[in-house]
Amino acid sequence: MADIRIVTGFDLGDTVADWLLLPNGSLDESEELANYVCVALMSDALADPTEVLPNPDSNDRRGWWGDLDAKAIWQGWPLGCKNWLLERAKMGDVNSFEGDTVVRAEDYVRNALQPMIDMKMCSAINVQAWRQGRDRIYVRVTVYRGPSAEVDLLFQDLWQQMTVTPLGNQWGYSTSPLALPNQS
Repeated sequence: MADIRIVTGFDLGDTVADWLLLPNGSLDESEELANYVCVALMSDALADPTEVLPNPDSNDRRGWWGDLDAKAIWQGWPLGCKNWLLERAKMGDVNSFEGDTVVRAEDYVRNALQPMIDMKMCSAINVQAWRQGRDRIYVRVTVYRGPSAEVDLLFQDLWQQMTVTPLGNQWGYSTSPLALPNQS
């Protein structure tokens, strides 16, 4: 059975993901790669014990309990992305204590999606991150199967809330490459 298609909706308070039903009431099983990308990037990965947490009064390293024995039980891998560590991060450059914030966002996304390549679900993943204004980072993810782009997603606003920007259709992703916004 294929993975169930996940769609996202968001407002000022929440980002919500849910299963998409077809008009006949059955679950939509299309867009498997886009589903995996959304789940991987909208889930919180477990922070390493040495990483600086966004809330100094908390020792919650987040993560998902199902990662504990995922490899042994179902040949799985740790799920999620560490972009949550940037919730209260300053827009730092390469000389900052923790390094360039844009580079960190890009690396966190790339690491969250690397299992897709390792498990041969796709042939390559291109991740681009750039700063937009004073307090926003955009991350674009393009997933390839062979030479063709299979999935093209744009995530934004890592500090206010994790959101998916609709790109060409109401479900928050497009299956064809799109022009990037001005990256200046």
